[in-house]
Amino acid sequence: MGMKKTILRTLLLTLVVVFASCKVIAQRYTTHKVKEGETLQSIAKQYRVTPYTIIQLNKELKTAEDIKPHMLLVVQVDGRPRPTDPKIPETGSEPEQIEPIGFTKHKVRRKETLFGITQRYDITEEQLKKYNTALYASELKKGMVLQIPKFPEQPDAAETALDFETYVVKAKETRWSIAHKYGISVDSLLNLNPELSTTSSYLAAGQELRLPRPKGDSLEEQSVALFESYTVPKSIGLFRISQDYGIPTDSIIKLNPEIIAQNGLKEGMVLRLPKRRPQNEIVNTDNYIFYEVKPKQTLFSLTRNLKISRDSLYDLNPELENGLKAGMVLKLPKSKGNELEVKNALVVDKINLLDSIDINIRPKVLFLLPFRLDRIDFAKQERTESQIKRNDIGAALGLYTGSLVALDSIKNMGISVDAKYLDTQRNLLTVKNALARESLYDVDAIVGPVDSRLLSEIAVQALEESVPVIAPYAAQTELSLSNVYYSIPNDEVLRNRILDYLEDRREDQSIIIIADAENQIAKDSILARFPMARVAKMSEDGSLHLVDFQAMLSEMHDNWVFVETKKANLAASISSILNASNADIYDEQNNKKTIVVKMFTTNYNSAFESDAVSSSHLSNLNFTFPSVSRELNNDNFIKAYQQKFGMIPDRYAIRGFDMTFDLLLKLAHKKNLFETSSFIGQTEYSGNRFNYFDGQSSGFFNQGTYLLHYEQLQIKQIEKE
Repeated sequence: MGMKKTILRTLLLTLVVVFASCKVIAQRYTTHKVKEGETLQSIAKQYRVTPYTIIQLNKELKTAEDIKPHMLLVVQVDGRPRPTDPKIPETGSEPEQIEPIGFTKHKVRRKETLFGITQRYDITEEQLKKYNTALYASELKKGMVLQIPKFPEQPDAAETALDFETYVVKAKETRWSIAHKYGISVDSLLNLNPELSTTSSYLAAGQELRLPRPKGDSLEEQSVALFESYTVPKSIGLFRISQDYGIPTDSIIKLNPEIIAQNGLKEGMVLRLPKRRPQNEIVNTDNYIFYEVKPKQTLFSLTRNLKISRDSLYDLNPELENGLKAGMVLKLPKSKGNELEVKNALVVDKINLLDSIDINIRPKVLFLLPFRLDRIDFAKQERTESQIKRNDIGAALGLYTGSLVALDSIKNMGISVDAKYLDTQRNLLTVKNALARESLYDVDAIVGPVDSRLLSEIAVQALEESVPVIAPYAAQTELSLSNVYYSIPNDEVLRNRILDYLEDRREDQSIIIIADAENQIAKDSILARFPMARVAKMSEDGSLHLVDFQAMLSEMHDNWVFVETKKANLAASISSILNASNADIYDEQNNKKTIVVKMFTTNYNSAFESDAVSSSHLSNLNFTFPSVSRELNNDNFIKAYQQKFGMIPDRYAIRGFDMTFDLLLKLAHKKNLFETSSFIGQTEYSGNRFNYFDGQSSGFFNQGTYLLHYEQLQIKQIEKE
């Protein structure tokens, strides 16, 4: 306990330092050099602002008479200034302002200039100042962190609206399926539609997208994968070719302007015509999964990694005849999803994060945990020890100490992390005040809070700066919070985990469900998977109706019994009954038990860990269940934790290490967790798995789970899950 007391005191000192908050000003500004003859009124009119606004922004001005030639003024603008040259007519409408599609950060180095920065990022000085308003009033200084706007690529002057069409997203279509249909990369899709979210891959049915019109036709009438050469035979006209290829004659002429140049179609002329895909082909997540080709990949490596033959890959993706290119989106049979790792219908490559870190990246992480320093009396040791045994403080200390070991581990790999810890005190006002003092502008991730009541407030504020929030224990919330990573798999994920496992392995086993009144959802879910399952009758007092249950047990087949309850006394009673049934009758002639019973649950909880429940009974029944974590052996983390703190880590510390180490490795791979989550599959550490799936506007949900069972009085992980 002395160690925990020292930890708390150390943490209390670290919380004294508070960063000043800094928000980017939303208004637009420019500078104006006063010319001879200009007045405050004329300048205000030119920029469509009031004279008072100009005076407010320029403290050296007290009255309109203070305006002098050659003065440099800061002026707020809503558009571009009105033309003052009488030779240039006013059109009455402002040129369209191009808005950035995102920002990147730039830390000013010694001797850097505005000109050098604008040249490096291909922006104008005015664009740089517009999003860094401090530059209007002060010079560039070493150490400044600038917001660099990223603008969509501008089309060539020759490009017209006729080169594009509006595509309406259909149900179950994804960015990858649409990119595949149009033969473009996902990056091209995002460039054409900058309004699409960069923190989510969500597409809504009915959403309109801007996509390249295939040369010669519309995808609504013909799906074009690639072009082929066609040699014009004798006595054939444009109409016949248009019928054979299913495209209008004017489209053929547009593709082959030599027809006009040579005064019509000629025998022997070689035309460029589109190959057609099979008609009425539906490409969506019901039928296919997708893979985005990476740089330097070859057909050999693709067929090996995707576990598909070259011929099958070509049959599904005829555009490969034109060559393999990075960014291509390939479709694969949906059945391949059983062999490959798939997230949101996209096959993800297995990445070893330990070998993929960038030592130049320095993640910044903010931890918000309930240390309750406001309630701990450090002057009295016994009282301190009693207070830190509280569940909330114990969870916070576990997460804190585990995260410290993770920080040590990542530091040993060459990654420097800027980590800060704040005490939420489980108080909403305290959290609001803390966030008001903290600038989230350059924070890469927030870990916390433990209290789900505070999660919405933190997530909403973090969303303004596109900061992801990792919730240590919340599995879901009532609000839709698109930037929250729910690190605990929810009940439905756990339920489906074991039901999928048993559905794949069931042969002729008899299934019986024992569920109390509070677990009807679990009962209905099991019946949906196994409609022939029988439900055991419960007595009025909530106990199992023993006679009816024993009549359900099969002597012909093994019995799989689901026990769904959170009541320790019921779990103890049922496991005892099942154990007795399992050993009641033995057939000496066939050398086997007449009745074989195995016990399962979709929700393993404290009821099954009660002292009233016999571990030997659970072991005899091979009790099997899904879990968010696994039993931990003497691994490297335990050794490092013992060396640092002199004690065995509890489950909170294990989770604190795994969750923090996973976050830091992903940020060290790419300093954008939203982007990283789309292509990194399941990761696993000491006692936890993380496999985040994009729930669109609802956040990211962890589906990394384990299947465990009792064997020889021990809880073990099922090897072949």
